[in-house]
Amino acid sequence: MQIDLSKIRVREVGPGEIELLTKYRIAYLTEMQGERSEKYQQELTNELTQYFTEALAEQRFFAFLAEQDGLALSFGAMVIKKIPGDFNQSMYLEGDILNMYTVPSARRKGISALILQELLNEAHNRGISKIALHTSRDGEKLYRKFGFSEPIFPVLELCL
Repeated sequence: MQIDLSKIRVREVGPGEIELLTKYRIAYLTEMQGERSEKYQQELTNELTQYFTEALAEQRFFAFLAEQDGLALSFGAMVIKKIPGDFNQSMYLEGDILNMYTVPSARRKGISALILQELLNEAHNRGISKIALHTSRDGEKLYRKFGFSEPIFPVLELCL
């Protein structure tokens, strides 16, 4: 398929597209972490379906899809967390970007940047004050171009 950025349509993913979100989350995980058994993939599919259904309904998750001629090319999503506030503000909203995935044949054409911009616009519209993500080496350049950087002291992290 020939990719034409002028023909790319970016839109929010709706509750009726949970199967699509789950399918591409599995594709992303397979690419990043390797193949898993069919049994495990089915269990994960069921759990992801439940998660996406609940999180979309509770408005603690949103996702965007880029498509051309009805074909899904790229995805990106954000989980929203409500954080207790401080003396400056009673509470904060923070976002974690995940599931940034572009089908291999559509990579390095600028589509992920379109998705990322939509995620950032929506985060701003929802009052999200801080966004975090984990990146692959391939994605790091894109995120840095948008201003992402290492955490600032005193933020520390421990992976368990």
